[in-house]
Amino acid sequence: MRDLFPEILPWYAAGDRFALATVVDTWRSAPRQPGAAMAVSAGGEVAGSVSGGCVEGAVYELAQEVIESGEPVWQRYGVSDDDAFAVGLTCGGVLDVLVEPIDPSAFPELASIAAAVREGRPVAVATVASVGNAPGHIGRRLVIWSDTVSGSLGSEGLEAAVVDDARGMLDQGLTGVRRYGPDGERRMDEVGVLVQSFAPPPRMLVFGATDFAAAVARIGKFLGYHVTVCDARPIFATTRRFPDADEVVTDWPHRYLEGEVAAGRVDQRTVMCVLTHDPKFDVPLLEVALRAPAAYVGAMGSRRTHERRLADLRANGVGEVELGRLSSPIGLDIGARTPEETAVSIAAEITALRWGGTGNRLADSKGRIHGGGAERPEPIPAPR
Repeated sequence: MRDLFPEILPWYAAGDRFALATVVDTWRSAPRQPGAAMAVSAGGEVAGSVSGGCVEGAVYELAQEVIESGEPVWQRYGVSDDDAFAVGLTCGGVLDVLVEPIDPSAFPELASIAAAVREGRPVAVATVASVGNAPGHIGRRLVIWSDTVSGSLGSEGLEAAVVDDARGMLDQGLTGVRRYGPDGERRMDEVGVLVQSFAPPPRMLVFGATDFAAAVARIGKFLGYHVTVCDARPIFATTRRFPDADEVVTDWPHRYLEGEVAAGRVDQRTVMCVLTHDPKFDVPLLEVALRAPAAYVGAMGSRRTHERRLADLRANGVGEVELGRLSSPIGLDIGARTPEETAVSIAAEITALRWGGTGNRLADSKGRIHGGGAERPEPIPAPR
């Protein structure tokens, strides 16, 4: 929904009812993840996507019905084994979609959520997406801020469990479905609640003002990171050389990172790319980086450089567990040569580690394409 705000806020401000279709859950090779959304206005305008084209036509028709009825609808879409031309996902995936009617009376918090996203303040939206045989409860919603909650799910126990889980998911920037009993019982699964986290974008810290750093900053911005480039040399660390970075910092890398860690601006979603390729910068920087709560720490250099760097870090008291977090030489082996190709290699490694990918060629692998890991059980039937 975050990406749809520019299109849907004018509809909302005009007081018009529109439909918001959100991917709730997926199985097998579904092309979009939970939280992906598509909006349809009363006048037939469309923004966003739930499947990359596979079922958009069917969702569009359902959205028009929801605008007319004012009632939310849950719908499952998947490949049809009986009719290749039936509505379904040609990739073989299955996805659940919640289509809701939205207007100021149905969703009074929407403008505040958009403002929080714009200002970088975290907020989560928890929506009942499935309730066993009680479809009338679908669409009930809580909006969870750091210090307050708005809305209702109809059960105090359910609300308490959802708020607790949503704040934990918000801290990690996670979006997904959590399942409970009618009163929030965690051992049960009748109630499916989609929790969407609207947290500030994760950070990418790029150290070393090089051509490789410029390419990494470019692809990091493309992937949705808030990109910072840091180098101790003011002649190289300029916004002109790094136009894609959100900020360019002139400081000793280890000193800058120490300050960011102490200020709580490095978290479990932060990725760090050490591209300085100079021991006087690398070693003190990596001492700080490997002890910070980051998702990824990668460092550029040859295998000989890597071994020498490990020896220096061990001599400075860095332990084996911490050294095991270091991705060095940085990136996946794709035969990269240029700065741009190297940036693709680094981005591929970050993405693979984030989602549990192998880095192998898909043509040489078996099983589902999207999602990685073991196959999930097939979805159980749920009411429309």
